[in-house]
Amino acid sequence: MKLRISNGRVIDPSQNLDAVIDLFIEDHRIVAMGEAPAGFDDAEVLDVAGKWILPGLVDTAVALREPGYSQKGTIASEGRAAVSGGVTTLVCPPNTKPIVDTPAVAALIQDKADEAGMANVFPIGALTQGLQGEQLSNMVALTDAGCVALSNHGHDLASNRVLSRALEYAATHDLLVVFHPNDSSLSEGGCAHEGMMSTMHGLAGIPETAETIALMRDLLLVEKTGVRAHFARLSCAKSVEMIADAKASGLDVTCDVALHNLLLTDEVLKEFDGQFHVLPPLRSENDRLTLIEGLKTGVINAICSDHQPHEKMAKVAPFAATEPGMANVEVLLPLALRLMDEGDLELDQLLTALTVGPAACFGLEAGSLAVGSFADFVVFDSTDKWIWDQSTRKSKGSNSGFNGEQMAGRVLQTYISGQRVYSLN
Repeated sequence: MKLRISNGRVIDPSQNLDAVIDLFIEDHRIVAMGEAPAGFDDAEVLDVAGKWILPGLVDTAVALREPGYSQKGTIASEGRAAVSGGVTTLVCPPNTKPIVDTPAVAALIQDKADEAGMANVFPIGALTQGLQGEQLSNMVALTDAGCVALSNHGHDLASNRVLSRALEYAATHDLLVVFHPNDSSLSEGGCAHEGMMSTMHGLAGIPETAETIALMRDLLLVEKTGVRAHFARLSCAKSVEMIADAKASGLDVTCDVALHNLLLTDEVLKEFDGQFHVLPPLRSENDRLTLIEGLKTGVINAICSDHQPHEKMAKVAPFAATEPGMANVEVLLPLALRLMDEGDLELDQLLTALTVGPAACFGLEAGSLAVGSFADFVVFDSTDKWIWDQSTRKSKGSNSGFNGEQMAGRVLQTYISGQRVYSLN
């Protein structure tokens, strides 16, 4: 099938492109821009005058919950939520049930994703068997089965020696390892940023050092082993400084930040609303501003949704007893655009962190509209204003600190490999 996308404002940071220009799609890929190639006289035409055409978003942290936690979400439900938000490529964590520590589980996730026909799904494999931190997983077999990285997903390892050996093995085979820096002896029992707000409201705090001490250890082991490393969901100012120093010294490291840590601070704790219970926690205004600065300077490579759907009862409890996490993948783009509206980031900086930036972190062929790329793109109405509530929600999870808020900008259609997988109407 041949498809011509006509009259749209094409914005693609991978090409430094922002122009009203036509796209031409054939055999699942973009084959030309601007002038029609030969043989396109009979192409189907999609006229999107006045709308934005964006590369499909790439999200490095979307919990699909399947297998094992279908009461929270499924590959089909969360894939549907993802494409309704313009996310065409997503990376999912290994903490399913069973754990993604065998090729069979990795294959199951990808088979179910193919069956659902929604977003492109790339699993992360477990660094150790059962995420128990003792015996190394078969990392090469997991990679051969489609896992794009390995991670212990914040679970402690038995010792630094075990971690060092795991990283040495991964480095030998040029495998990417994802870290969630956290010293559990400092964060144990905590549910909020350790500061004035947690103290005033009697909530057990998680100090910044829970992240930075673990981050320093991890960076030292990355330097020792030479492994490729990605640091997930940084939350504090000191971490940005440490990653900047690591990059300046030549370490092969990348990192991301959850969108809610860019939009919110621990000031929301005064509401005692469990919807704001996330890990790592929402921190101070200085941390928030430094994270934004890290995006501006390129120290932070990607913005993710950190999508963690929960059933309603998971958030119906006192703050500390609620399950942590928000489910925001379907409003990732309109929420992120608030950073532009508030003057924190330029549009190209923002879109880079949502497309080509995260794709590069995981070595994925995604996030670009360049000729030859897969035709994964989004038709976006930047002027539409709408309310995100239960009537418009696609995710099975009902947990978000942004429930009931007005969104500015809306995904109208989402295409993957030139095939439409979502349409608002």
